Amino acid sequence: MNNDSDLPPAPPPTTPAAPVASTPRAEGIPGWERNTLEKLLFATLEEQKAQRRWRTFVRLAWLAFFIVVIWTLTYRGSPGADKATPHTAVIEIDGEIGPKSEASAEFIVAAAKAAFEDQGAQGVVLLINSPGGSPVQAGIINDELRRLKARYKKPLYAVVEESCASAAYYIAVSADRIFVDKASMVGSIGVLMEGFGFVGLMDKLGVERRLFTAGENKGFLDPFSPQTDRHRAHAQQMLDVVHRQFIDVVRTGRGKRLKEVPELFSGLFWTGQQAVDLGLADQLGNLDYVAREVIKAEELVDYTRHENVAEKLAKRFGAAMGEGAVKALREAPALR
Repeated sequence: MNNDSDLPPAPPPTTPAAPVASTPRAEGIPGWERNTLEKLLFATLEEQKAQRRWRTFVRLAWLAFFIVVIWTLTYRGSPGADKATPHTAVIEIDGEIGPKSEASAEFIVAAAKAAFEDQGAQGVVLLINSPGGSPVQAGIINDELRRLKARYKKPLYAVVEESCASAAYYIAVSADRIFVDKASMVGSIGVLMEGFGFVGLMDKLGVERRLFTAGENKGFLDPFSPQTDRHRAHAQQMLDVVHRQFIDVVRTGRGKRLKEVPELFSGLFWTGQQAVDLGLADQLGNLDYVAREVIKAEELVDYTRHENVAEKLAKRFGAAMGEGAVKALREAPALR
């Protein structure tokens, strides 16, 4: 019979290990690396797109802000004076007169309409400092000023500062009276057509001009083609017609005040004092003098229309867009 002491000691009871949760191994999914990389790539691209959109939005917001600020600072709307307050309306004609300048028929006529319609304007003054420009623009302005004078029964005066020549004088004669400084330059009642001829130079260089036209006079005034007597006579006839129109406008505007010396309509210009002596102007005087002593309304209100910075930027942007569109059309493949 065996004793219990002879038996080996029983091992200690062991605690059963906790069951391990069976998790699917990512490595077991086919293409898991590619899927993960695609997700990271798409997330990065979306983040970059969001950042670009935000930067674009911020830039556009700043651009809009600056345009509004510039527009506010430079905008010239209706005059600030009360319409019931008596004042002298001033319209500046400064620089060359032409369709693309601030001294254009569009701007000057718009300013004149506003000035004549204003009930507080006791008179309108054209403040002129211009060497001339387009006879067409000057003719439009002259006709409209005469119409406005007749309609609103308000006096119109011209005050010359540095110069009032050619097309500028064409406009000035629409005024009831013309005031000048004794040293102003006034007159130049004439018309010109200018250009260059390179025929002799081309002959010396051995350059042949190849110009094809439909119509025997289509190449008229071409600088690389010889000028014929017929073309010269036609150009002179055109100039004479425009010159005659200019003279008629001056005679209509100045009337019996003109002292028609032989050289009056020759294209020469004179000082302000000489212009008064010749009847091209009425008397010496400046803007303040006319407002105070003639119109009897010392307060000056500027009706001049100026193109503000925002308008210039808009025009340049539009021109750039148009140039880009034309370039794109030119570079597009032709349809065959």
